[in-house]
Amino acid sequence: MSPRRNRTNGSDPRPEAAAAPLGGSLRRVESYRGEDWVVQTVAGTAGRFYRCPGCDQEIPPGVGHVVAWPDHGPGVDDRRHWHRACWSARERRGSNIQRGRGAPKY
Repeated sequence: MSPRRNRTNGSDPRPEAAAAPLGGSLRRVESYRGEDWVVQTVAGTAGRFYRCPGCDQEIPPGVGHVVAWPDHGPGVDDRRHWHRACWSARERRGSNIQRGRGAPKY
């Protein structure tokens, strides 16, 4: 028996597959605090630390997480990096900001 081939012949039966941009399957629009947010799942390979606004803990490099920003503008400064569990629980709990005044806000 020959080994299984995981290659496709380029034809995808889903009509939205042809219209979706590169990486479009990982990007979606969700509602948060009465506005639409663009949400994208990332692998965390950037090699940087991020601060999750849901739990105020660091997201270390190499950890998969969610990047969300308001849908109304493409502002890079509006992007927020969340733990996946924190983004899922964003409506059930309030913000937990416990930083001091001089602490970095990254």
